Amino acid sequence: MLEDTAIQLLPDLLISQIAAGEVVDRPASVLKELLENALDADSSTIQIQLEEGGVKLIRVSDDGSGIARDELALALTRHATSKIRSLDDLERVGTLGFRGEALASVAGVARLTLTSRRAADSTAATHAWRLKAEAGATPEPAALPAGSVVEMRDLYYNTPARRKFLKSDSTEFAHCAEAVRRIALAHPEVAFTLAHNGRVSLQLNRSDARGRAGAILGDDFLAESRHLDVHAGSLRVSGYCALPAYSRARGDAQYCYVNGRFVRDKLLAHALREAYQDLLHGSRYPAYCLFLEIDPATVDVNVHPQKTEVRFRDSRAVHQFVFHAVQRLLSTPLASAPPASAELAPALPGDRSFWPERAASSPAAEGGAAFGPRPPYQGSLRVGDAATGAYLAFVDAARAPDGSAAATPPAAGADLPPLGYALAQLHGVYILAQNSQGLVVVDMHAAHERILYEKLKGALDERQLATQALLVPAVFSADEIEVAAVEEHAETLQRLGFDVAAMGPRQLAVRRVPALLLAADPASLLRSLLDELRAHGVSQLMTARRNDLLASMACHGAVRARRLLSVAEMNALLRQMEETERADHCNHGRPTWTQLTMAELDRHFLRGR
Repeated sequence: MLEDTAIQLLPDLLISQIAAGEVVDRPASVLKELLENALDADSSTIQIQLEEGGVKLIRVSDDGSGIARDELALALTRHATSKIRSLDDLERVGTLGFRGEALASVAGVARLTLTSRRAADSTAATHAWRLKAEAGATPEPAALPAGSVVEMRDLYYNTPARRKFLKSDSTEFAHCAEAVRRIALAHPEVAFTLAHNGRVSLQLNRSDARGRAGAILGDDFLAESRHLDVHAGSLRVSGYCALPAYSRARGDAQYCYVNGRFVRDKLLAHALREAYQDLLHGSRYPAYCLFLEIDPATVDVNVHPQKTEVRFRDSRAVHQFVFHAVQRLLSTPLASAPPASAELAPALPGDRSFWPERAASSPAAEGGAAFGPRPPYQGSLRVGDAATGAYLAFVDAARAPDGSAAATPPAAGADLPPLGYALAQLHGVYILAQNSQGLVVVDMHAAHERILYEKLKGALDERQLATQALLVPAVFSADEIEVAAVEEHAETLQRLGFDVAAMGPRQLAVRRVPALLLAADPASLLRSLLDELRAHGVSQLMTARRNDLLASMACHGAVRARRLLSVAEMNALLRQMEETERADHCNHGRPTWTQLTMAELDRHFLRGR
């Protein structure tokens, strides 16, 4: 226990070092603060030089407005800033840096030199001024065209205990490079150059938002992303959301900005995670680069010293706005998608036919391609006939009004739907179709699984889940726990479309199932449902885990691999995909289809066009 308990003022140096602990925890923190100051000075070009991961040297040069000679010393003083004048300014912060602590905090734990020349003073009669952050130092003349140069050397030279917590040079440089990328993404109009130990590692020229996103996140990110731009009153969200196929094992490709400031906000992260909920496997993370613009008066950016957290005045409205904007973007049915550009959809040569000539009676090899068209199914539906029952909806949707199969090929040059028309089935697993761009390959099980899942969700929400009585009840052996679970959860099973009765102490009979799941094996479907009920209980299963349950039911009911479909059935599946939300991916995040353009096929076969 301290003997001297008298209250006293702390020395200025100690105050600065304590403040630096909140703002400066590693070289990347210093770099972030210096870059924000450079951007607030309206810089168009920023050059960054680092040595030893930024521990030995961080030099940031910009061509911004600069600082007057008489204000250099004031710039190194705590709580001195040109960006805040009154409480009104604080409530409507429109700049990146506004606390007035960055340079003073850095000067408390490193050797800092500030050189600047105002752009308005760039004449032959004026020159730049340099000031070292040392006691009694005065500005001295320096050479600089315009703008500012902030040089930090020997981070934590006077607090060696803090320096021990720094990682290796490569790790610290990686954090610095990430800080540059985060800031550069929000400012494509500014050119950035990052050099480490004399070697340029990042060169970003001035560009637009798409060009900057491609330069930092990669062209593959853009190719697998959808562009978002939605307005609602004073709110606007724009940027790029990657499709589930581009999901990551870690959340390292998530960039979210509020009024140009990179943030890690729990509310926004939750909204985005919910928007991707039905599209990703639980262990995968979505990738996105989104910019939220909001009235500065309705958001508090003065929550955390490092300014990575914000607080919204109406957090629920912001959450719902971002959630619905991203969800609608990812849920857009293929039939509503904009038409492909001319570059992506070259005209087909005149000698190419949409449907190759073949005999309608050609038999399909067992497990091979079903080369229809075959006559539509005319027999009556038998519940046990899984080879026909699974496709009842497909056949009904594919038939013409007169009852004949709607398999007439379109004329060459006719407008084609997004997924085109079916050509064949490959090994009973993939549907091969032709659209205006080339070849479409569809995973029929994954596609049907998504269709059933969305239909089950809609029917359950509207309390209109159609059921179908089985002509012959499916009777199967069960243990006593399963029989007891059926009796206990009879009401829940009925709500989900099942009519189950105990035929004895160890026997159950399924008499009615959801009409959408007629193709599923009733016994395995019910067993899976009972397992879920016992594991999670009714309340969890019908609320938090409801979608997981419906996804499992859809997986049981989806058409299985190695099942042959007629051309009419395949076309009906393609049309349903085009009208279904999120049809690009199944419930587990796997893609349901892919496109091979004519240009890609021609390149592969070395065919000039």
